[in-house]
Amino acid sequence: MKKHGKKYTKAVKAFDRSKKYVVAEACELVKKTATAKYDETVEVAVKLGVDPRHADQMIRGAVVLPGGTGKSQRVAVFTKGEKQAEARAAGADHVGAEDLVEKVNGGFMDFDVVIASPDMMALVGRLGRVLGPRGLMPNPKTGTVTPDVARAVAEAKGGKIEYRTEKAGIIQAPIGKASFDAKALAANLQTVLDALFRAKPASAKGNFMQSVTISCTHGPGIKVDPGVEAT
Repeated sequence: MKKHGKKYTKAVKAFDRSKKYVVAEACELVKKTATAKYDETVEVAVKLGVDPRHADQMIRGAVVLPGGTGKSQRVAVFTKGEKQAEARAAGADHVGAEDLVEKVNGGFMDFDVVIASPDMMALVGRLGRVLGPRGLMPNPKTGTVTPDVARAVAEAKGGKIEYRTEKAGIIQAPIGKASFDAKALAANLQTVLDALFRAKPASAKGNFMQSVTISCTHGPGIKVDPGVEAT
């Protein structure tokens, strides 16, 4: 059994671990469980009533958090012509076409998000072995393959996160930092939950959102009542 420190033990005693808290209250509590000397990330873990082994129940998407993520995202954009200038104007850190593909093939990985215009995907596809394992391969479902690269860059810089179901039907995503105001955390959390409710597959039966838990990097999990099930 894992042994926890005094700070963790104290944090656990600050709330009822068997209780499900409404979004606003859970976000107020999670801030109190942050004990590290740095600004801890607050994450949500959602257990969904889906079987991701079936393609029609694999949930993947992206959403822009209204309060941002608290993290500065470095964005690389693969595009050509005038769209390169548009991407740079929107704040992209690295922009290019064949030259950027060659650079990444050479080991350059100084970015957190990759965006590509559709006409570049034949080239970007060559980077699958490099970008795929890191979860960086552009995908239309997450809005990272798009002709509107400027908008995609602005969203990535403004708090866009991606999510996808893991093997056990669990989705994990950051919803901000412990330093955030509780209302900002609550708005971010509700945005993620709403997006998941909307993504409920028609083939999913029974209770869709089986459990929701939020926690700081080193804190205990706090159970959340996600509200009324989407129909």
